[in-house]
Amino acid sequence: MNTKKLVLMAMFVALAVAGSAFVWFPAGIARAYPVQHAINVIAAVVFGPGPAVVIALLTGAVRVLTGTGSLLAFPGGMIGALLAGVFYRYSGRIGFAAAGEILGTGIIASLVAVPYARILMGTEVGALFFMPPFLVSSISGAVLGVVLVYRLKKTKSSKLLA
Repeated sequence: MNTKKLVLMAMFVALAVAGSAFVWFPAGIARAYPVQHAINVIAAVVFGPGPAVVIALLTGAVRVLTGTGSLLAFPGGMIGALLAGVFYRYSGRIGFAAAGEILGTGIIASLVAVPYARILMGTEVGALFFMPPFLVSSISGAVLGVVLVYRLKKTKSSKLLA
């Protein structure tokens, strides 16, 4: 990895952490953090699936350690980032990256969160308990991510997206 890529990845982590502290809204029983999902989409387009997952992992770790996130930040962020990156890599379309984020976080991670929450957090809930808030958060963030990627393409920052 080169230094520029590592610095950009660290900046994405910082943006996601800061965004989670300032940009959130209630989504049922949980809070929606759309900036994390937007960063997942942008990172998937800029870096690909592996680095996008690393960014989501580091963001989740910092959020948990600073008290701005729960343990659910890990499966939600990482699965969404992985699918966003894979979908973008094989399609080359930004909309598919957003679809991967929504499918990965909103559907798959919400189902993975049920046994995960039971084992690690001592919470027993139904199979679809996390799906509505995860979907609200991932859809709003994925849309924001798509808008930001298109805006970045129109600026001098488009070299990032090459």
